[in-house]
Amino acid sequence: MSIEHMALQVAQPAEMVHWWCKNLGMKVLRQMGPEAFFMADEGDRVVLEVYHNPAVGVPEYGAWEAGRFHVAFASDDVKADAARLVGAGGRLEGALDEIKPTEAGDVFAIVRDPWGIAVQLVCRAKPLG
Repeated sequence: MSIEHMALQVAQPAEMVHWWCKNLGMKVLRQMGPEAFFMADEGDRVVLEVYHNPAVGVPEYGAWEAGRFHVAFASDDVKADAARLVGAGGRLEGALDEIKPTEAGDVFAIVRDPWGIAVQLVCRAKPLG
């Protein structure tokens, strides 16, 4: 078996999908009415459903620590991508000058999208896949 998709219940799915496509390189695969979208990353490896179901509460993503929930994106230049996302309305956790390689050589940053979802930017010394 393989994972088909993961889902995010949000208050403004169309707006969020637009921001993620424009700023994180995602693309819409399928739209199901005005409140549900399936989008994939640039490599078509990961599919996220972004939707709003009024019968279900929207999680307080912005109140969750990034260690509890985040969506990670591979980046060739974490500091530049973090600055670009902040310029597009994101909120950096920490400061740009704090973005430095770990002892293992990996570089990480967390930028909250305008809806509070933690987006981790990562450049690994040794890629996972």
